[in-house]
Amino acid sequence: MKGRRPLFILAGNGPYDNRGCEAIVRGTAEILRLHFDNPQFIAVSNYLASLQFEEQQQAETDKAIIHEKIVKARKRFEPVWFLETFLRFLYPTGRCYFRYQKMLPYLKTAVAVLSVGGDNYSLDYGIPKLFTELDDLVLAKRKPIIIWGASVGPFDKIPGYERYMVKHLKKVTAIFARESATVDYLAEQGITKNVYRVADPAFLLKPGKPPQEKFNRDIPKEAIGINLSPLMAKYVTNGSIREWVDRAAKIVKHISEKTKRPLFLIYHVTSVHSNDYGFLQDVLAALGNKNDLVQLMPPGLRAAELKWLIGKMSVFAGARTHATIAAISSSVPTLSFSYSLKAKGINRDIFGHENFCLEAHRLRPEIISEKIEEVIQNSEEIKKKINSVLPEVIDLALNAGKYLQGILNNNEA
Repeated sequence: MKGRRPLFILAGNGPYDNRGCEAIVRGTAEILRLHFDNPQFIAVSNYLASLQFEEQQQAETDKAIIHEKIVKARKRFEPVWFLETFLRFLYPTGRCYFRYQKMLPYLKTAVAVLSVGGDNYSLDYGIPKLFTELDDLVLAKRKPIIIWGASVGPFDKIPGYERYMVKHLKKVTAIFARESATVDYLAEQGITKNVYRVADPAFLLKPGKPPQEKFNRDIPKEAIGINLSPLMAKYVTNGSIREWVDRAAKIVKHISEKTKRPLFLIYHVTSVHSNDYGFLQDVLAALGNKNDLVQLMPPGLRAAELKWLIGKMSVFAGARTHATIAAISSSVPTLSFSYSLKAKGINRDIFGHENFCLEAHRLRPEIISEKIEEVIQNSEEIKKKINSVLPEVIDLALNAGKYLQGILNNNEA
C-alpha cells in the first residue's frame, strides 16, 4: 500500500437520484480518507439511461471520484442481444464480464472492490445475480471483494437459493454488516468468519445548507417531516399505486389533523422508476391541500441538503432507509416505515427495540398518527437516547476503514 495512491472501486450502487446511494458514496469517501492516504475512487453504478450517467458525471463535486457505468442488458431481439445470448450459451459466466466491462481496466490496479448499495444482497428487488456475479468476477481476478456497509438477506423465501447464497457469502473476502439483524441472520446460517459489524456509511454524511435559490422557506421548530415512497405500494396495497396514493393522502391528513403541526413532505429518491417527488405530488393533489400546513419540498435538493432539511424537523417519519438514517444521525426523533430486515435492524441498534418501526401491514392513518403523537410526547427522551448511542454508531461506521486496512495488510503479507 505504501508509495502509491490507493484506488478503490465502489461497485453496484444506484445513481445519485437515489439520495441514499449518494450518501453511501459520500460517507464511504469520508471513511477511506481517514484510513488511507489520498485515495481515489471509481464508482461503477447502475443507470437507467445514458443521460442520467452523463448528468451525474458532470455534477460530481468530489474530484477524487470517477464515474463509470454497469452496462445494461440488451433488450430482447436487438441484434447485439442475439450475439450475447449465443456467447452466454458457450460461456455461461461471460455475462458478468460484459456487464462490468467498464470496471475491468481499473481492476488491475485497484486495491479492493467494495460492493456498495446497502441492500443489494437481499430479495427485496429480486434475485441479486448482478451482485453475486460481481463477487465471482473480482475473486477470479484475485482481488478482495467486500460487501460494504450492507444488510444481507434473508433468503428463506427461496430455500434452494438460500443454500446457494450461504455457500457464496462464505467465499467473499468480507461482509461489513451495517446492523445487528444481518449479523444474527448470517450467524444462523453459519457465516461468521468473514463478518464484521459496522454501521451504514451514510451516518457520516455531512449536512449542507442549500443555497437560497434552491430553498428559501422558513422551517417552524414544530415541523414534522414525512417521507413516503411509491415503493411501499408493493407491500401496502399489493402494488396498486392509485390505492397507495389515496391511503397516503389519508395518512397525511390524519397526521395534520391530529398534531396540528406543519408537515413537510420530503422526497429522497427521484429515479424514473421510483420517484418520491412525483408520488408526493399526487398525494398532495389527492389531499386537496388549500393552505401551507402541508408543503412538498422543492425538487433538486442533493443528499447533504436533504439531510440539513431533515435535521431541522422536530420529528421525522420515513419509508426510505437513508432518509431515516439522515434523521437519526441528526438526532431527530424518528419513526420508520418498514418492509424489510434493514429498518428493524437499525431501529434495534439505535433504540434497543422496534417500537418506532411500523411494518407495512400497520401503515394506516390512525396507527401512524398515534405513533407520531407518541414520538412527539417522548421526543426529549428519544433525543437523549439517540445522542447516547450515536457516538458508538459513528465509531462503528469508521471502523470499516480500520477493518479494511487490516484485510489489505494481511493480503500483502
